[in-house]
Amino acid sequence: MTTPRRRWSLRTRLVVSAVALIAVVGAVIGTVTAIALHSYMQRQLDGKVHEFVVRAQLPRPHEPSPVPGNLDFVAMGGQPLGAVGARVGPGGTVEAGAKLDNPSGPLSERLAGLTRAQVAALKKVPRDGRSHTAELPGLGSYRVESAKDGSLVLGLPLDSVQKTVGTLVLIEACVTVAGLVAAGIAGSAMVGIALRPLRRVAATATRVSELPLHQGEVVLHVRVPASESDGRTEVGQVGAALNRMLGHVGSALAVRQESETRVRQFVADASHELRTPLASIRGYAELTRRGREQPGPETRHALGRIESEAERMTGLVEDLLLLARLDSGRPLAYERTDLSPLVIDAVSDARVAGAGQRWRLELPEEPAVVYGDAGRLHQILVNLLANARTHTPEGTTVTARVRAAAGAAAGRQGVVQLEVEDDGPGIPAALLPHVFERFARGDASRSRAAGSTGLGLAIVQAVVAAHGGTVGVGSVPGRTVFTVTLPTAAANATVADDATAVANATAAATSAVWDAAGRKPPVMGREARPVGGEAPSAGRATPSAD
Repeated sequence: MTTPRRRWSLRTRLVVSAVALIAVVGAVIGTVTAIALHSYMQRQLDGKVHEFVVRAQLPRPHEPSPVPGNLDFVAMGGQPLGAVGARVGPGGTVEAGAKLDNPSGPLSERLAGLTRAQVAALKKVPRDGRSHTAELPGLGSYRVESAKDGSLVLGLPLDSVQKTVGTLVLIEACVTVAGLVAAGIAGSAMVGIALRPLRRVAATATRVSELPLHQGEVVLHVRVPASESDGRTEVGQVGAALNRMLGHVGSALAVRQESETRVRQFVADASHELRTPLASIRGYAELTRRGREQPGPETRHALGRIESEAERMTGLVEDLLLLARLDSGRPLAYERTDLSPLVIDAVSDARVAGAGQRWRLELPEEPAVVYGDAGRLHQILVNLLANARTHTPEGTTVTARVRAAAGAAAGRQGVVQLEVEDDGPGIPAALLPHVFERFARGDASRSRAAGSTGLGLAIVQAVVAAHGGTVGVGSVPGRTVFTVTLPTAAANATVADDATAVANATAAATSAVWDAAGRKPPVMGREARPVGGEAPSAGRATPSAD
């Protein structure tokens, strides 16, 4: 798998582009300058070569005609050291060649002979009276020119030209590198200053993205400052467009919140008003069924249906009213609560209602103390266990588990995890993302056979959120786990003792329910025991009995 290439930031791209452009311009300027200087100096050298050739051809008073093999013209005044020359015979053969090696002294000491290879290189120079570049082995590059009559050849070295051009190229390279470094530093600073308003616009957009816009009342007061929303600049145009968009979003959120508030108020009012008529219907139905006159079978069946439907409607109204109260942010009765007794009570009730499932408990050794409303926390457990009981077949094992965070009972801040796990068929993948939505049901036909209203898990999520916790679900065929995470309370020794006493009392009260059925709930870790009972060994687990 190929890793995605990391993209450069806008600031880096701008600085690199500017430095690269400057480098290209500097390279072009340096190249043109070096070529122009080389051409200029070479023309100057060609002029000197031509001048020396012309002087060498001038007749001398004491020498009316050139003497074959005479190389005095190489040592004439004015030639630089390293100048070379040769006499050419009538057949184009080089008769003799020499190099100026010493500017003073006798002629024999000032000239040095040329090798055969060097003489052969001079012989190859065209006899057209113009300067040409020739490579003399061991001596380097020369500008060489022959006389018009072809009687002699004279050349001057190019090393001075090459050294001058090389020095210029080195200076240009150093100046260009220094300029690029300075341009990079200055460009980075200037681009950073120029992009500072854009960063402020991005920071505004980031703050907006961090707001919880998906739910609740949202007051969207975040705006791009006026200094960064001036439409006369490019960044200002972006800031102004973002402000307009935020204004539209804020208006839409306000309309949405107003609509949600009206709906919630209507649900709360309707639920509150329906409680009394439903209670009256149930009361009159029960009174009629228990009256002195014995109704017929059909009447008794109708009264039973009236009572069951009224009871179902009452439950639905109570759930809607609870959700409306939680949505409105009404405070709960917070207190230090140990989750273990609540789990024991909830599992005891669930076992009575669902005798076909296998119920198991896994509790920690220490009290799992949280700040919360005991009644609402118990409702979380009841809803999760009822969900498992309703949507799993008989024989399914349902495990209620409490996991206390390390050090939570010692008074350090942490979290407590409450899990309800079953080995049933699992939740359909299409329904899994929507299980906590209101009126979400696995039965698309909305059948009432299971007795589900689709509000149980929505209430779980709302209650958990009101306690500052989170709830999640993971499901595959054969394993479904609902996980509730709640912040722990800073439990001191006194509170821990009180929580233990409450747990013992609750265990004593619930043991009668299990003993009456001839079975006892399995407890992993800490077992429910009456006050004063002997504590089981740490980590001991009692298997379930069915």
